[in-house]
Order: sequence, then structure tokens, then C-alpha cells
Amino acid sequence: MPRTAYVNGRYLPHGAARVHIEDRGYQFADGVYEVIHVRRGRLIDAGAHFDRFERSLKALRIAPPMSRAALRLVLDELLARNGIANGLVYFQATRGVAPRDHKFPAVTRTSLVATAKNLKEVPRAYLENGIAVVTIPDIRWRRSDIKSVSLLANILGKQGAVEQGAFEAWQVDANGFVTEGTSTNAWIVTATGELVTRPLDTDILAGVVRGALVGLLEGLGARLVERPFSVAEAHAAREAFITSSSSFLLPVTRIDGVAVGDGRVGPVTRELRRRIMAHVEGQSA
Repeated sequence: MPRTAYVNGRYLPHGAARVHIEDRGYQFADGVYEVIHVRRGRLIDAGAHFDRFERSLKALRIAPPMSRAALRLVLDELLARNGIANGLVYFQATRGVAPRDHKFPAVTRTSLVATAKNLKEVPRAYLENGIAVVTIPDIRWRRSDIKSVSLLANILGKQGAVEQGAFEAWQVDANGFVTEGTSTNAWIVTATGELVTRPLDTDILAGVVRGALVGLLEGLGARLVERPFSVAEAHAAREAFITSSSSFLLPVTRIDGVAVGDGRVGPVTRELRRRIMAHVEGQSA
């Protein structure tokens, strides 16, 4: 089935989709985006994604391109036209088209584009053997809580990880504490059984899967502690994992070449993966 994209009110062949050369997203990265996982044709945790999209727009003082209900209709139609069962839908809003000038244009119309694609299942090797991460300096701007389309620092970090044979890079602030991955939230389980992840602040994105997982911890046997953790703590952790909307939860078994715990996927990580997937399946049944 040929791919279809949505561009400012029109459904177009993916290869023919275009935005204006003076769209401020292209000129200045003056825009925000969201990515939602699709399971059996249904959007997973759509409400939380729309909430974050609206928060990001408000933070940048960009007018919403349409109502939430209208956006939901656009995305559902896009999924149908692309025949997406299991995949991702991406949508991006920018301040719109205006002559290139740093200050906000006096009059502009928010631009909205959206695409959808199928997604392969997570490789079994990642789930059974875990993935590797490396740590890098966090060189991003100081409002990482805004899901901005300005992702150059993240791209450089991810590429650096790949070149070192790792799946992800954990970014580290000036005080030596892990903030988050280039496209994921970071978690560890300490030797004393604490489940640790950085608290929500301007240094990290409020991950939707992160938020869902926090609500699924009852009876786990590991106490959630939202605080910064150092690289040294990560190296000494019993378990570690990442969360994201594309892969939900992946175990981390090596950090900077150092084995996490005994180098195998731990029981807390396995149980949390089971719980988050049950959460997903419950919405897509």
C-alpha cells in the first residue's frame, strides 16, 4: 500500500508531501512534535501524548493547529489510509510560514504535518540479552521538557552510541548525574532494591511510557525513588533499563562496557516489561 502523509489539511502521497521553504520549523526548528505507538490500529496512551503536545505548544507560544478531537480524527484517518496495524504515528506543529526573522511573526498560521509507518517487533535478542548504553555529556538546551523538533544534540549522541556499538547514549549533566537517553528515559535498580529514575524537571522529557510505568508499580517489591543518579551508581546498579514509546521497555545489561549486575536481564526489569506490555495490550484488545 502506498504511504500517505497529512500536510495542512490535505492527505498526499508520501513522496509528494511538501512544506514551504520558509516554514519556521525548517528555518528555526520552531516547532514541536509527538510520536504515538499504534497497536492493532489503536493509539496507545493517546491522551497523555496529546497532553504533552499541548504543553509543548503552550511553552513555545504556538497556537494549537486544531482541536484535540479534530487531531484525533486526522490521525485515525491517516492510520486507515496507510493500513497501519502495529507502528508509529508522527505529528509535528510549527509556528508556520513567514519571512525569515528571529522574532515571532505578527500573523501566522500553525502548520501541521503527520506521517505513519509500520514498526517491526522488538528483536528477541534485545529482550533476552539486553542492550548496551554509553554515557555522554548532555549538551542540550535547558528546556528538554519541551518536545521540540530541535534534536541535533540528540542525533549526535545517538550516532556516537551507534559508532561505539551501543543502542543508546545516556546524557550526563555538569554535576555527573544522568538526565536521560537521546530518545528514552533512563532507570536503574540499586543494590538495595530501589527503582530510581530522574524526577520530572526541565532537564528531561516527561516520557509517556515513564508515566504509565509509575502507575504500574504496586506490589512490585522495589521502591520507586525519583531522584538523579550518577554514572557511578549506574555502573554499580543491579539492573537497568530504558523506556520509550517506540519499544516501551528494553533491558540494559552494559553501561560504558561495564556489565550491569551479573550481565543478565534482571527480575524487576522482566516484570516491568510484562506489566507495561499488559497495559498496552489492554488498550489495543
